[in-house]
Amino acid sequence: MLKKYPQLFILLLMFGACGKNERPLDTVNQLDVEKYMGKWYEIERLPNTFEEGLKCVTAEYTLLEDGKIEVLNSGIDEESGERQSSTGIAKSANEDAPGELKVSFFRPFYGDYFIMDLDKNYQYVLVGAPSREFLWVLSRTPQLDQTIVSALKKKAESAGFPVGQMKVVAQDCNR
Repeated sequence: MLKKYPQLFILLLMFGACGKNERPLDTVNQLDVEKYMGKWYEIERLPNTFEEGLKCVTAEYTLLEDGKIEVLNSGIDEESGERQSSTGIAKSANEDAPGELKVSFFRPFYGDYFIMDLDKNYQYVLVGAPSREFLWVLSRTPQLDQTIVSALKKKAESAGFPVGQMKVVAQDCNR
């Protein structure tokens, strides 16, 4: 997605969604999409190819007139110092499950974006995929209290995610 091989992201999503022993993933019951819009800072993530070597990663969500969400992911390449970015679209996947979204950076391929936990004031969020291959802790600020991060990771671990593999994302860039 962001890095050198965007096609790999498509394959990861396709293979991640197929053939895995996916058990259901609990998501939030309510989502105020307008409150969710804006900038989120990536605090921790499970390693993935499309974000490899990136720091200062953010996601910016903008509500479009058709109800879909524009997604702008960006980060700084740690080696070159260059900004990498990718724009995609997110949409509701299930009207009865507002926390289940689909996101695409290469249409027509969509991947799961499941909101597993969301602060009541929309200050931090835990996002994952039923395949358990993708997981992010996001915050409205570049840092998040470690107690909150630990609680979110504990929830993810109980849902079957390999949280011991998560990487802290440096947020030391001037924005």
